[in-house]
Amino acid sequence: MSSAKTPIFLTGATGYIGGAVLQRLLQHPNASTFDITVLVRNAEKAKILESKFGVKVVVGTHQELDKLESLAEKAHVVFHCADADDVPAVKAILSGLRKRHAAFGDLPILIHTSGTAVLSDDARGMYATETIYSDLNVNQIKSISPTAFHRDVDLTIMEADEQGYVRAHIVVPSTIYAIARGPLFEAGVSNPHSVQIPLLIKGSLDRKRAGMVGQGKALWPDVHIDDVAELYMLLFDSAMNDPENTGHGWEGFYFGENGEHSWYQISRAIGEALVELGITDDPEPEPFSREELIRYYGSEKFGNYSGSNSRCRADRGRSIGWKPRYTTEDMLKSIKPEVIAFKKKLESKV
Repeated sequence: MSSAKTPIFLTGATGYIGGAVLQRLLQHPNASTFDITVLVRNAEKAKILESKFGVKVVVGTHQELDKLESLAEKAHVVFHCADADDVPAVKAILSGLRKRHAAFGDLPILIHTSGTAVLSDDARGMYATETIYSDLNVNQIKSISPTAFHRDVDLTIMEADEQGYVRAHIVVPSTIYAIARGPLFEAGVSNPHSVQIPLLIKGSLDRKRAGMVGQGKALWPDVHIDDVAELYMLLFDSAMNDPENTGHGWEGFYFGENGEHSWYQISRAIGEALVELGITDDPEPEPFSREELIRYYGSEKFGNYSGSNSRCRADRGRSIGWKPRYTTEDMLKSIKPEVIAFKKKLESKV
């Protein structure tokens, strides 16, 4: 019966991570027991989600805080896969979950999406740090600066967990890569591309030479989009079936990584793809100028983010059975298809 189904609310369904997570929920062995609702802005995509995928859809934005609060209040599980820096939206979701806890007495589950930018420094591509974070090291997680990327939202969620009306889990993916595949992406509902590598690709295509920040020496972890979606599902299953043994709150940070790369390696792979496509005759990346960082990233500060260090190990996810399949070598191999895809997009606009 419908009343026995688990009510799930998901944000970011038309995005890269949210689309991958929703797709996995729809393919879950227990999918028939889920009552999934999503919030999307696009009315046409809403129709496709409802008619083709059987998902309940509310058309709206994350600025409609009353709507967010109401949808969260109706859900036992919330997957927040949208903007990791939207404090008002998270507060609205938490308010809804607080109301649900007060009204029904159940302990709702929040699975929020952050990112390993929270660990990043200001290396500007000039050096590699030796600092490596483990998500099993709670004191290390607590030591992260409150001014770090995404940290204001993460701390707001930690406070809610400590108050006891929600079990909060934060998935912290690193450099997510690969063109996402599957029904939601093929239907044009969800965005098949990530952010970090595509930004480097777009800038490199525009300048017709691979670009990087500084000398590209800084290090980041990487993780395939399919492995990220698998982490969400394992965490969801664990939180539903074995909540007492599933870390939440300060013990609920789950890094997503399966390997590590330098920014130079990514830019060099872009350069090699540009050579193969006849766009340049030199695969060696050149540093972006300050003006280029502003042009391609919107600001110098955000551009320098692509020259930062962010090193971590996904020990907690592996402790609940996560076994990522794809490696840094796979990440580097995924770059040429993305270069081809964005080259075609540019050509289609001409």
